[in-house]
Amino acid sequence: MRRRVLTSILLVIAATVVALGVPLAIVSWRLVDDLMHQELAGRLQSMEASITVRSEETSQINLSRLEVAIPEGGRLVVREKGLVDRAIGAEPSLDMYSETVALPGGGELVLSVPMDKLRAERWRALLLVGAAVLLSVLVATTIALVLARRLATPLSDVARRAARLGSGDFRTVRRRYGIAELDRVADVLDSSATDIAALLSRERDLAGDISHQLRTRLTGLRLRLEEIALSPDPTVVAEVQAALDQTDRLVTVVDDLLTNARSQRAAGATELDLSAELDDLASEWAPRVAAVGRSLKVACPADLSVRVTSVRLREALGALIENAVQHGAGVVRINVRPGPTSTVIEVSDEGAGVPAALVGHIFERGMSTASSTGLGLGLARALIEADGGRLELRRASPPVFGIFLAAENRADPAGSAPVVELPGARGQRDSSTSADTGTSSSGKTHRR
Repeated sequence: MRRRVLTSILLVIAATVVALGVPLAIVSWRLVDDLMHQELAGRLQSMEASITVRSEETSQINLSRLEVAIPEGGRLVVREKGLVDRAIGAEPSLDMYSETVALPGGGELVLSVPMDKLRAERWRALLLVGAAVLLSVLVATTIALVLARRLATPLSDVARRAARLGSGDFRTVRRRYGIAELDRVADVLDSSATDIAALLSRERDLAGDISHQLRTRLTGLRLRLEEIALSPDPTVVAEVQAALDQTDRLVTVVDDLLTNARSQRAAGATELDLSAELDDLASEWAPRVAAVGRSLKVACPADLSVRVTSVRLREALGALIENAVQHGAGVVRINVRPGPTSTVIEVSDEGAGVPAALVGHIFERGMSTASSTGLGLGLARALIEADGGRLELRRASPPVFGIFLAAENRADPAGSAPVVELPGARGQRDSSTSADTGTSSSGKTHRR
């Protein structure tokens, strides 16, 4: 995009240079001729006036008095009626530029200068025009680069935001660009992200409610059928058994539909080295956590892989850590617990946690105990669920959030659990902290 914008602007500059530079060069060339003509004509007129004054005193023209008016390398020829031509100055040459003026009473003065002088003046004028054009091109190119960057960077940023929205990243961005059209697009993207996230949340809630209601009713129906199956009538027992088979099939269908929906959501997830990802995340958040006098400790078994999208996991964990920093207290801990089929990433802090009244609503959009927007946890959950995982509040106080992800392979339980500490953390390994809490989510996202 930037290259196309820059190329377009440079083409306009080139067209402008051709349209204006060439005529300007021609005009400058002719202007030098006119100036030379005017200069020689002015000198001749001065000479003619001097000769007229002298002629009143004497009929003889004194050439030595005219020599000071002859330009360097020039030649003056005096032609008087009835007299031999007289000349003063440089030797005559075929390559000379001349100007003539008539004398009173007949005769003329011819002043000539070498063409080399005229050519030098012409080329000097062309060089000045070329320098002006080059300077204009350099200035215009600089402006073009700035303008191309100013146009292309926001467009690229908007394109990336649109791509993130398509991949399930529903975060809103406050950045605006000072360009009305692009700001409008950014506003629409933010509004769309919020609407889509809310729509998906409602659909997930609806699917969960339907699944729960179906399972509850099917369980009740099965219990009643099993009671009827105790009837001594073999015909009744046979019909009841057929009904039980249909009930089992319906339960299987519901389970398959839910499993298929989860697998489709997780289709974009890939195998990710969790320990390396958490190392990078800890390095990224080190200055921010240390700036508020807090510390972050990460405990993760080596060589542990999960199925998740890197960007979504980093954003979800970032939202949890940010809320823990803003609203929590003490050390922010990230502890990883591998399991046979899933891995739990616990984020916790030592703050007061989530008020009891908000525990059941903490992941709802707009729910907040502070002056924030209440979007952090809702977005974090949407990002994790987009890869088929889930985000839960495992303990309200002190707060512990758990991110459940599908495991690619189980790390050796006896393996080391390296701890990454941010500046300000106490130098101690922290694999036991999440053992008693079973957690660790960037606490306080509950307050966003």
